[in-house]
Amino acid sequence: MESRSRVRTRTLLAGTAAAVAAFSALMVMPDAQAAASTLGAAAAQSGRYFGTAIAGSRLNDSTYTTIAGREFNMITAENEMKPDATEPNRGQFSFSAGDQIYNWATQRGLKVRGHTLAWHSQQPGWMQSLSGSTLRQAMIDHINGVMGHYKGKLAAWDVVNEAFNEDGSRRNSNLQGTGNDWIEVAFRTARTADPSVKLCYNDYNIENWSYGKTQGVYNMIRDFKSRGVPIDCVGLQTHFTGGSSLPGNFSTTLQSFAALGVDVALTEVDVTNASTSQYAGLTQACMNVPRCIGITVWGVRDSDSWRSGESPLLFDGSGNKKAAYTSVLNALNAAGPGTSSPTPSGGTGSPSPSTSATPGTGSRILGAQSGRCVDVPSSSQTDGTRVQLYDCNGQTNQRWTLTSSKQLTVYGSKCLDAAGSGNGAAVQIYSCNGQANQQWNVNSNGTITGVQSGRCLDVWGTGNGQQVQLYDCSGQANQRFSLS
Repeated sequence: MESRSRVRTRTLLAGTAAAVAAFSALMVMPDAQAAASTLGAAAAQSGRYFGTAIAGSRLNDSTYTTIAGREFNMITAENEMKPDATEPNRGQFSFSAGDQIYNWATQRGLKVRGHTLAWHSQQPGWMQSLSGSTLRQAMIDHINGVMGHYKGKLAAWDVVNEAFNEDGSRRNSNLQGTGNDWIEVAFRTARTADPSVKLCYNDYNIENWSYGKTQGVYNMIRDFKSRGVPIDCVGLQTHFTGGSSLPGNFSTTLQSFAALGVDVALTEVDVTNASTSQYAGLTQACMNVPRCIGITVWGVRDSDSWRSGESPLLFDGSGNKKAAYTSVLNALNAAGPGTSSPTPSGGTGSPSPSTSATPGTGSRILGAQSGRCVDVPSSSQTDGTRVQLYDCNGQTNQRWTLTSSKQLTVYGSKCLDAAGSGNGAAVQIYSCNGQANQQWNVNSNGTITGVQSGRCLDVWGTGNGQQVQLYDCSGQANQRFSLS
């Protein structure tokens, strides 16, 4: 994560810019599809996202906003959700700048990653002056205040950022001075503040598997998972410079983190001189790992980058696509549908033409994130009743049959029905009529997509009573279900 006023000195990493080998194809091969023409759409084919960082000060630049709205399906606020922006005075929160980014994104059907809650840099002055238990409580209060404002609205939060030294030891920050358990406390606080959002640790120079910092972060996450500390993902910033190019073991790094039971994401990508081979390689590495859920580039055009002098992004200063753009788009399209697989927590999900359920069987529709069932409230049989999540109980109002005509029926005569085709459209029951808004693809990657809309069944939260809707497929666990 980049400061608006500071350029970080990068450590030279061992490793060569080698092409990353793909591993064997996953899932059933889909029918041929036309290649997607934008980064976000191409990534969505395999259940992933392709995002960018947005600065509120540039939202009045029409070239900037046109590219951002067209190409990306995940947005990160560049500075507007950091501690100094969101709590300029202790106990006095300011969300206007962050909300501007959030509203811009969601009005265009784009999802948002929160960035960041606990970090040694870009703290407000009052926080920098604290230490010990007073600073610890201030951190907890900050997490609760910011996450409370955005509860249920974001795809993920970078809870803690850049807490390790290059040798794998903890950074000697004022937060570390409150006690070695501060990161664990931050994650536990975050989970209580918003039970449904993905909680991520984010850092730079953790792309090379043999590097000390990579191993330090890996060991922390392994420890957290073994003790039940809530962590869902690790973000690899992926700032590749002349001295820290794409390491040949990058896929090993992603696979090793994912094997711990967390999602991985490339969160702040930029590459010196937009090297086509490195951009293609990092994209392919993500495509090779089912739990690599998405890629975010840190800025739209070269002129928007904190490293603008190195021409590190996919669009030049005039907004023209560069050769690296084409290399990334081709890698995303080559992955195609069905290259990501469902996992117990976290992971990816998106449309795939192959089905994973057998027509004619009565099943519950179980949410991967929530562990709850798609339920018709109060066993209603009234047309237009919205379906929800609820504790699984085996009753008829939670028993669905997938028919050979792609309907999901309940009570024998009522169909799962989309009340519209746009983001946020209600999902309800209605008398079966054979129309496309009552037809569903139950996909091998865990998603259920509307034949009419192409959008995924989606729930914002995990609790009883959370309503089901349609939303653009994003690769998040709240869009994955199993018929069992």
